[in-house]
Amino acid sequence: MSITCRTLPACVNRLMRINRGVHRVWTYVRSAPGTYVWLAVLFVTTVALHHMSPEFEEEFLRQRSTNIHELSSNPLRVLVSSAMWIDSGHWLPYVVLYSLFHAPAERWLGTARWLAVCAAAHVLATLISEGALLWGIRHGMAPASAVNTLDIGVSYALAGVVGVLVYRIPAPWRYVYGFVVLVVYAVPLVTGRTFTDLGHFTSALIGFGCRLLVGGREKARNPKETAGAPAG
Repeated sequence: MSITCRTLPACVNRLMRINRGVHRVWTYVRSAPGTYVWLAVLFVTTVALHHMSPEFEEEFLRQRSTNIHELSSNPLRVLVSSAMWIDSGHWLPYVVLYSLFHAPAERWLGTARWLAVCAAAHVLATLISEGALLWGIRHGMAPASAVNTLDIGVSYALAGVVGVLVYRIPAPWRYVYGFVVLVVYAVPLVTGRTFTDLGHFTSALIGFGCRLLVGGREKARNPKETAGAPAG
């Protein structure tokens, strides 16, 4: 289709709208650098998983898993490496979840405090859930082979951030949000009673317990703030 005097302004307007949209997205991404760097790492590792054979993938992930065996020999290494992989192999759902929860939390708290919440939830929930599993093994409630259970992923950190965001919401909606979060993580714990269900519920509670990290940032967001402006 040739460009005429009539179509040229329409093309220019369309390009300007596209440019503004790209600018808004880029501004949003820059306002939460930790979130989107993490997502970029997860994209690379997810692509790598899709190029592995099923047998190699299972053993590869097991060596980076925060199971009892690996925690007893390489705790620091597996606590870090386990947060760099997605066991489901599906990356796009995490783009949505990270944009809905991690990015707003990072912009609100700042990268350092946001990262502290993520680390606290990931590490403490892992130790508590794996400790509970170890107790179950010693008391005959779980098989001895459970020391090598595959346990990787970013869901504990996500649950912690979901929990801490309760302080971002003004009352009385804060209490509604907090109740919904508790129900979402408590129901699987009651019905499934797995160590990962315990880990998720614990992570949400840890997020609730990070009020000191919120500092003076409990004030509800002003709707007039620009979407891409980092808080603090």
